[in-house]
Amino acid sequence: MKAVTWQGKRDVRVDEVPDPKIQEPTDAVIRITSTGLCGSDLHLYEVLTPFMTPGDILGHEPMGIVEEVGAGVTNLKPGDRVAVPFQISCGHCFMCSAGLTTQCETTQVTSEGMGAALFGYTRLYGAVPGAQAEYLRVPQAQFGPIKLPEGPPDDRFLYLSDVLPTAWQAVAYADVPRGGSVAVLGLGPIGDMACRIAKARGAERVFGVDLVPERLARARRRGVETYDLRGFDNEKELIAAIRDETQGRGPDAVIDAVGTEAHGSAAARLIQQAATVLPHALSGPLAERFSVDRLAALHTAIELVRRGGTLSLSGVYGGTADPMPMLTLFDKQIQMRMGQANVRRWTDEIMPYLTDEDPLGVDDFATHRLPLSDAPHAYEMFQRKQEGAVKVVMRP
Repeated sequence: MKAVTWQGKRDVRVDEVPDPKIQEPTDAVIRITSTGLCGSDLHLYEVLTPFMTPGDILGHEPMGIVEEVGAGVTNLKPGDRVAVPFQISCGHCFMCSAGLTTQCETTQVTSEGMGAALFGYTRLYGAVPGAQAEYLRVPQAQFGPIKLPEGPPDDRFLYLSDVLPTAWQAVAYADVPRGGSVAVLGLGPIGDMACRIAKARGAERVFGVDLVPERLARARRRGVETYDLRGFDNEKELIAAIRDETQGRGPDAVIDAVGTEAHGSAAARLIQQAATVLPHALSGPLAERFSVDRLAALHTAIELVRRGGTLSLSGVYGGTADPMPMLTLFDKQIQMRMGQANVRRWTDEIMPYLTDEDPLGVDDFATHRLPLSDAPHAYEMFQRKQEGAVKVVMRP
């Protein structure tokens, strides 16, 4: 089959690789009909290269048709249409029973000290072959895949794999009171969708911050009050502008949908870039013990949120030696919630929004639909924020 493989920093290719096969009774194999390109895939393209191996298959946002199931999978059959969560979880361990499927005790990558295995996301998360491919082996298929109705186009349901539950959890963790306010930093796919969900769940005022004109315009069309970072000399001016709209306090909650590659963190960027050019024998241990994130967005969020407010982090962070303003966090009594989305925890709440009325705008959420063979161009375009790219969907 054809699959998108990682070959080095900013080097992805579409290669011929072996077809996946059933390996365990709880496996399924699906034929992928649509697969997304995620902002966190760009971390593999750029800064998380110490944890990658040439030939790794990328991608973790698939949906498709079941081709084959193992003997232990009784809830699916060939021909079923499914979306597949980006994490692999069993559904019956202590963590899954608590709704924390990204901490699944059956698939935890204990050798790396990490949580549940993820599709296509480095050796830290199990080096599981990913979903930007023609076919995908799905472990723990007795629980993970979400059965879908026939009829509506793939775009109606594809985002159940990641975008929708990640944005939903970001808003749920933000705990915005009905009639309250929330600021979303970063209007890529997750930030954009988080704005839509926040409004749908009753937030009165939603502020969106970015510096890409197309992303700002897209959010404005959905009723978001947008702020262009390029219009401010520094973060203090931005914070003051939003505080002026919230009785001088700041919003009730701030969602950081940017993560580790924030603009405005020059020193951390240099450290990240240096790690990507070292030999793996050096870069891996260095990244595991001394890595830092670009924290400009997070530090802005901490300053911006009102006292007693909540920070919700959905942007991926991977630093192990990050400096944090603990005095400010403590003094302001800020609550912080974060982590990979627990997909199956939220899907039943999300499904009622995936109707013909399309209140979240999923049917036209993608800005680009490309064949899988165009993956190298898709990665470059998305990473450079070219051609108005916000969400890229690929079809094998």
